[in-house]
Amino acid sequence: MKVDELRVLEADELGMRLRSARRELYELRFKHAVGQLENSSQISKVRHDIARIMTVIRERDFGIAPSAEEEPSAVAVAELPAADEVVEVVEEEEAPKPKRGRGKKKEDAE
Repeated sequence: MKVDELRVLEADELGMRLRSARRELYELRFKHAVGQLENSSQISKVRHDIARIMTVIRERDFGIAPSAEEEPSAVAVAELPAADEVVEVVEEEEAPKPKRGRGKKKEDAE
């Protein structure tokens, strides 16, 4: 199940899918404990599906979910300085690093 498919669903449908995925995860864990599960990677796939569904729900709660009609390029456009603007870069000098080692050698006391 892809996130794009989930974003076009209604809230009720998302809730139903979340409940069914959690139920499926419960059943898979039970089968795994009993030793009847042949493909244990199904557990991680269902967990990822649950995370995707919950992410879409939280995006809607916060109002940050992009609508399906918007183009993906319009959602994530960064503002860059114009080509004719000059950006000045100032480099700072670094302090010299202390030498590593044992330090001063102790002379044998005579």
